[in-house]
Parts: sequence; C-alpha cells; structure tokens
Amino acid sequence: MRWSQILTVVGCAAMLVGGIDPMEGSLAVLPGSGLFALAAYLGQAERPVLRARLVIFLLVAIGVGALWGMSAFGGVGGQSGHSAWWLLLGLPYMLGWSGSFWTKGAPYWYTQLGLVIGLWYMVIFYLGSTRPQPKGPAVFPVIAAIGVLGLLTAAGCAWRLWRTRGAVLASTPPPSSPA
Repeated sequence: MRWSQILTVVGCAAMLVGGIDPMEGSLAVLPGSGLFALAAYLGQAERPVLRARLVIFLLVAIGVGALWGMSAFGGVGGQSGHSAWWLLLGLPYMLGWSGSFWTKGAPYWYTQLGLVIGLWYMVIFYLGSTRPQPKGPAVFPVIAAIGVLGLLTAAGCAWRLWRTRGAVLASTPPPSSPA
C-alpha cells in the first residue's frame, strides 16, 4: 500500500511538471501516467479507478507516440510540408493528461493543482490571442488548442472538486473548541 501512495505522488508530480511544456514535457507525462496506473494496480484500487488510469495511460501513450512520430518526420506546418491538421493525432495525449486531474481516484490535491493549471492555460490563451500574430505558420490554432485544453481541465477539476466536497468535508475533523 505504501508503494502505491509513493507511485501516485511521483506519477502525479511528473504529470504536473510535464504539463509546463506539452512536447518536451511528454518525456515526463508518459512515465508519470504509467506510474499513476501502476499505483492503482499495486494498491488494488477499485476496478473503475484502475480502468480509468489505464485508459489515461493508453491515451497519453498513443498521443505521445503520434507527437514523437510527427517530430521524427519533420514536424507540421511551416516548411515541413505537413498540414497542421496532423496535430490532431496528439489529441489523445491532451485528453489523457487533462483527464488525469479529474478522473475518479485522483488525489484531491492533484485535482486542485489541475484547476490551477487549467486556469493558467486559459491565461496563456488570453495573452496569446491579444498579441499581434506573427506572419508565417498559423499560431492561433495552437493557442486556441491550449485555451480549450485549459478550459476542459479547469471545468473537469471544478466539477470533480464540487462533487467530492462533501466527502472531503466529512473526513475533516471538526474544529476544536477553545478551552
């Protein structure tokens, strides 16, 4: 049980750090999501929790594989000759990473930090969309994707925090009265 808790914290930390930069961060998010799933297995989590974490790991693995594959073939947009639409192959990575924050069985502290990250991504969208766009490859679709990912993450985290507020409050001991 102790190993399960340690792997959960390490996996969540890796996914938090990896979320700072989606492409290079995938080197941390992929193993982090694997540790997140392994922790559920070792901790003999309920079947829905284990299933959710395995789906998250598979989504992240498929999306990261697609991003690395596109990178190996010269990337997308600009002078690469590949349409920016190929970036949609990375969608499972973004969905899996976002879902890790608000899925059943995610630690409460992790969901709270996910809400902060989601809001930060929306700030990035705002800052990126209010500045003049550079000439050349279309930057706005990427900025818009960051904003949508931030909105999805923040909304999912807010929903989960709202749904579990009673359970957390019930587990908190009542304040002691002054003597």
